[in-house]
Amino acid sequence: MQTALTKLLGCRYPVIQTAMGWVADANLVAATGRAGGIGFIAGAVMTPAEVEQQIQAVKAATDAPFGVNLHMYMPGADQIVDHCINYGVRAVSYSRSPSADLIGKLKAAKIVCIPTVGAAKHAVKAVALGADALVVQGSEGGGHTGGVASSVLLPQVLASVDVPVAAAGGFKDGRGLAAALAFGADGIAMGTRFLLTSDSPVPMATKQCYLTATPEQMVVSSVLDGIPQRMLHNRYLRSLEGRSKLGMLATAVNNGMAFSRMTESSLLAMLRSAWQISRSGDSSFTQTLMAANAPMMIQQAVVAGRPDRGVVPGGQIAGTIGEIPTVAELMAQIVAELEQALDELAALRG
Repeated sequence: MQTALTKLLGCRYPVIQTAMGWVADANLVAATGRAGGIGFIAGAVMTPAEVEQQIQAVKAATDAPFGVNLHMYMPGADQIVDHCINYGVRAVSYSRSPSADLIGKLKAAKIVCIPTVGAAKHAVKAVALGADALVVQGSEGGGHTGGVASSVLLPQVLASVDVPVAAAGGFKDGRGLAAALAFGADGIAMGTRFLLTSDSPVPMATKQCYLTATPEQMVVSSVLDGIPQRMLHNRYLRSLEGRSKLGMLATAVNNGMAFSRMTESSLLAMLRSAWQISRSGDSSFTQTLMAANAPMMIQQAVVAGRPDRGVVPGGQIAGTIGEIPTVAELMAQIVAELEQALDELAALRG
């Protein structure tokens, strides 16, 4: 099928695989592209060299279009953008604190800029800064999320902007895609549903936590960095909620140093990045400094396979998923369900 989103991104189906940290690697992105969707590499937790390697790996595996995600004030962002331009990446996604200079550089290279927003006012601002399309995430979504449900947020954004929109937060199948299209969106974006495929690198011990969760157990907490995030309310999260603010800040400094070493940047560069983001008005300096908590704590669950020693981020939809198909099987199922849903809706007209 064709929508404004498929025309802009060059994919066969209007389905985006989001850039989940530690999850959205070259294998998952390539599998999504081969199946007809479009995937985004999780560049925000990688060094520029690692991003380049992942881009090369995707291009070696498929000629389907794909994208890269990054934080525009992260150390090495300029180099990552250069890699995206040099290798002809189709799109770049980002969220908080966009850089007008980097957006201008991407647009000059004809790379689609598609940020994620969680509020109507942020959607308007993103388009004013040059966004070509938007992923609009309702409160049901995993990771950092806003407070407005998809069914309320989506119409708000659609009435406020005139660019292609992908709905995110609470979507997992073809009927969800049909619902998003009925709202007026041009497609959907999914993270948790792609995480729970056999092409995802997440260890089975962690996947099992999602499969056995209930929607009520996928809660929103601000304990990691002061910004609401949706994750599984497991024993580790409960232990974090018992720590003092000073204790969490101390943990953030340690995690920040570890994250700096992992991404081959300096602590000074991390502090400079935190200061730049705080000046943009999106987050306080302390919140941004604490942002290193999330990737390091998530790593324990989604990389090391120790969900009892880390944070398990995910959308509320996790509590309704019961199987782990391949990406190809998932996309085929989505398309079949969409066609059935559209036929049923058409039949209502008599």
